[in-house]
Amino acid sequence: MIYSFCVFIDWIKRVDIYLSALFSNFSRSYIQKMIDKWQVEINWKTIIKNTKIKNKDEITLEVKLESLEIKPENMNLDIIFEDSELLVINKDSNVNVHPVPWEDWKTWTLVNGVLYHCKWNLPWIWWIERPWIVHRLDKDTSWVILVAKSDKMMLYLSEIIKDRKIDKYYIAIVYWLFKDKNFKIESYIWRHPNDKIKMTTKNPINPKLAITYWETIWYIDNKYSVLKIKIETWRTHQIRVHLSSIWFPIIWDRVYWNFKINEEVKLKYWLSRQALHAYSLEFELYWKKQKFTWELKPDIKKIIWNIII
Repeated sequence: MIYSFCVFIDWIKRVDIYLSALFSNFSRSYIQKMIDKWQVEINWKTIIKNTKIKNKDEITLEVKLESLEIKPENMNLDIIFEDSELLVINKDSNVNVHPVPWEDWKTWTLVNGVLYHCKWNLPWIWWIERPWIVHRLDKDTSWVILVAKSDKMMLYLSEIIKDRKIDKYYIAIVYWLFKDKNFKIESYIWRHPNDKIKMTTKNPINPKLAITYWETIWYIDNKYSVLKIKIETWRTHQIRVHLSSIWFPIIWDRVYWNFKINEEVKLKYWLSRQALHAYSLEFELYWKKQKFTWELKPDIKKIIWNIII
């Protein structure tokens, strides 16, 4: 896979630092190895690791996905729907969707489980048989996720996502009491300029428009709010960044909130992952409207009894 793009920065920066912040799945050492193998060019010229980039430079990056050697693994997939074209899964938290280049994350991901479940009856992607995971998901989030089992289905789902014809709903528990019944936040977000793990609304690298709506549906212990959320755009960490930016972070978010509050939630509710669950997807499938919904995972469900979604 080849990425080609222009750089928009305010000051000169080392290329390996910039790319590791832009591509959070790649460590700085992995980017440096790519540079050593001539997989990175600036203005169509090969470079060295300490090469500096400036505003409006053009970067070309070649990612060789075939080196990942993804193996099928027998996992207990929570399947909501399946036919010859599509697989809909309720993903558990603490499960990565995709393998990434370093060794620890090459196994026990959703892709490994789908490869085993489908018995290799999948499309060929870059000369390797793999499932088309239609959309990304944080490791710590549980939710309904779409897996295309054919090129035709992947093309269709990609188009309706691009045209914003899929309605995607979440349930989240946030810190403090959100008084507004309905709310919308619209901003530009993307990579944090100095932290490769984070997204941000403040001076992001290559900013992208993000739109989030939510409705307050419940309060817990006069300290936490339960929100029903709909996203219009599909940006990485979108909900987490938007809520944190207005000081209503999702409880037990390891990246966008603080340790003290997280430990308080862990002791009181026995929750040790972010309280975010994507529970419903609605879109047209086979010429009629379909809705795929699955209940909350037990760790979040026990905190918010009696809520009717």
